[in-house]
Amino acid sequence: MGSIDIPQRQTVALVRNIGGKVEFADYPVPVPKSNEVLAKVLYTGVCHSDFHTRAGTAAGPDGNPITNIKFPHVGGHEGIGRIVALGPDITHGTGLKVDGLVGIRFSSRICRRCEFCLAGTEQYCVQGTNHLHHEDGSFQEYIALDADYLTVLPDDVDPMIMGPVLCAGLTAYKAVLNVDIRPGSWLVVVGAGGGLGHLAVQYAKAQGALVIGVDTGPGKKEFVLGVGAKEFIDFATEDPVKRVQELTGLGAHAVVVTAGSAKAFAHACDMLRVGGSLSCVGIPSGRPSLETPICTIVLKGLRITGNLVGSLKECMEAVDLVRRGVVKPVIQVRPFRELPQVYEEMEKGDIAGRVVLKIAE
Repeated sequence: MGSIDIPQRQTVALVRNIGGKVEFADYPVPVPKSNEVLAKVLYTGVCHSDFHTRAGTAAGPDGNPITNIKFPHVGGHEGIGRIVALGPDITHGTGLKVDGLVGIRFSSRICRRCEFCLAGTEQYCVQGTNHLHHEDGSFQEYIALDADYLTVLPDDVDPMIMGPVLCAGLTAYKAVLNVDIRPGSWLVVVGAGGGLGHLAVQYAKAQGALVIGVDTGPGKKEFVLGVGAKEFIDFATEDPVKRVQELTGLGAHAVVVTAGSAKAFAHACDMLRVGGSLSCVGIPSGRPSLETPICTIVLKGLRITGNLVGSLKECMEAVDLVRRGVVKPVIQVRPFRELPQVYEEMEKGDIAGRVVLKIAE
C-alpha cells in the first residue's frame, strides 16, 4: 500500500438503522482491493439527502421511503480526499497518483455497459451504486474508491470549498442546463438561500440569466442578492407568482425548485411564461404533486424536467467554474463531530449556504 504511514483504525460517523442517532465509532481503515484507491478524507459537505436517508424520509421513484440501505451506514457524498495508496491491478492509471486530490461523489460505481452509461447519463446506471445507500461515504477518515470511476481533481483546487460542488453544485449546474437558458432570460430559483439554491443562482447567472431568488428567513434577502440574484421574493410576505409576473411581464422563462418542500412546487408552473421550463430538483417526502392543470401545460407549451445530480463530465464542468472563480460556494467549516448538530440545524432550516465538515486533522 505504499510508503505513507496509514493507520489500521479510524473514526467514522455512522447510523445503525433508519431513524438512528449518529454515532462516532472506531472502524477499520479499508484496504484497497483490485482496481481501487485509498483516499484520506480532508473535507466533506453535508447534504439534505444524508439527513433524509438517515431519518427514513428519503423518497424513491415510486414515492415510497427508501429502505434498501446498507446498515450500519456511513453517509456523506460531498467529500474531498487525497490518494494515499493505490490498490492492485489499476486498469486506467492516467492521472492517478499518491497525494492527488479526488472527489467522493453520490455515484460510486457504474457498469459502463447499459444504455445510460453509454449515453453519458451514467447517474441512471441500472447496476449503479452510490454512497448514499449502498456504500460507505465521506463521513469517515479513509475511504476506498473505484479507480475506474474516480473523480480526479486538478491539483490547484481548494479542497475546503470544492466538496459541495460534487453534489449540490453539480445538481444546480445540471438543473440550469436542463432549462436551456439564454442570456437575458428570467430564471426563478425557489429555495435560493440554501446549499443547493445559492449555487443554482450563481450557475444561472454564469449562463447570463436574470435570477429571481425566492426564500424566507432572517438574512436570506441579503444573502441571495449577495450571490448574484437580481431580485428577491420573500414568500412569507409576498405572493411569489404575482411578484414574478410583475417583474417579468410575461412570466419567467424558467423555474428551478431546489427546496425539498411540496409547497415550493405547488404553483411553480404559474410563474412561467409560454414555452417556459420547470426543473424539479428538491425531493419532498411522500408523494406530493404539482398543482398544475394539464390544460395549462398543453396550452402554454411548458416543459417539465427532473434532475438527478449529473454525469462525471458535467461534474468536472461544474468544478471548473468554481476553480476559475465564476461560482463561489458559501460555506461554513465545522468540526467533524458537529455532524449531529448540523442535522438539527438543517431540519430547522437555519443554514444559509453549505456546511463543510473538516475530517482530517
